[in-house]
Amino acid sequence: MRGNVFIAGLGLIGGSLAKAIKKAHEQAHIIGFDVRESELGLAEALNIIDEKASSFEEGAKRADLIILAVPVLKTEEMIEILAGLPLKEGVLVTDTGSTKSRIMEQAKLLEEKEVVFIGGHPMAGSHKSGVAASKELLFENAFYLLTPGGAAKEKHVAILRKWLEGTRANILEVTAQEHDKMTGVISHFPHIIAASLVHQAQKFNEDNPLIERLAAGGFRDITRIASSNPEMWRDISLHNKEMLISLLTNWRDEMDGVLSLLETENGEKLYHYFSDAKKFRDGLPTASKGAIPAFYEMYVDVPDYPGVISELTGYLADERISITNIRIVETREDVFGVLVISFQSERDRLRAKQCIEQKTTYDLFLA
Repeated sequence: MRGNVFIAGLGLIGGSLAKAIKKAHEQAHIIGFDVRESELGLAEALNIIDEKASSFEEGAKRADLIILAVPVLKTEEMIEILAGLPLKEGVLVTDTGSTKSRIMEQAKLLEEKEVVFIGGHPMAGSHKSGVAASKELLFENAFYLLTPGGAAKEKHVAILRKWLEGTRANILEVTAQEHDKMTGVISHFPHIIAASLVHQAQKFNEDNPLIERLAAGGFRDITRIASSNPEMWRDISLHNKEMLISLLTNWRDEMDGVLSLLETENGEKLYHYFSDAKKFRDGLPTASKGAIPAFYEMYVDVPDYPGVISELTGYLADERISITNIRIVETREDVFGVLVISFQSERDRLRAKQCIEQKTTYDLFLA
């Protein structure tokens, strides 16, 4: 497809969309804008964009497709600005925000100007941020949710789908309300719970500093999303507050039920509580990407001797397998320790598993 694609916000998501669109549509002209001059300059230097816009307004006026890849509160501000600009006839506007109801309500300003807005949410991410971390296949096999506005017809959705075909994502259409309910359950709410678990551990740590040391390993893994950008999650929580209030109320009732089982020492019901959770969790798809970015991790039991880590990483380097992180969960003299290696994709993890199994006799398992 030909045309000017204007991307406002050149972080991980904006940069990855630029790469995916350019890969599928070589004749597209990618114009970028970011309030952070360093990211904007880096995007141009890395040829992620074809041109820098001198301002948000200047880039928007020239665009056939406008992508707002910025935080949700900023998206609302940009929509208001767009509503006051002389945009090109037939321009499509979309966003990448994690909440939709308030954004779609704000987008009615564009509908009054006969500008088509289609809400978007690519449900993928990474442990790294910034345009330098952007990847052409970041969204591959991920769900990409679209929430068409009132002025959007089937032909408009089809055009946006065509622009986004390079993402290789699973594109689905839902209402804004459905979107916020689903992401509230599987993304927004878990972030609050993870933060709450960390706060509880921090309070106990004040009386017993050993808590901080023991909180490594599994506890660190299940609360990793608490390390996400606090400004972003403040905005998302406020945007989706009605759904989160409902979920937290249900969660309080759920915990009251567990408390009752413990107080009455009802072992049979406790067993079924954990068993039912295990069955549902074990049945969740493993190949698809979800709302929370996955860690492609491998755990390797290694003996504690000098050079064992460089030995393993050397094997992976020989096969040109990239790793994103590596850490030791536990390692003591004469005791096997657990080496945790993180990869960029499931493909890399499976290649690494095959490599290590061929080169060593170490036990390993995938998280």
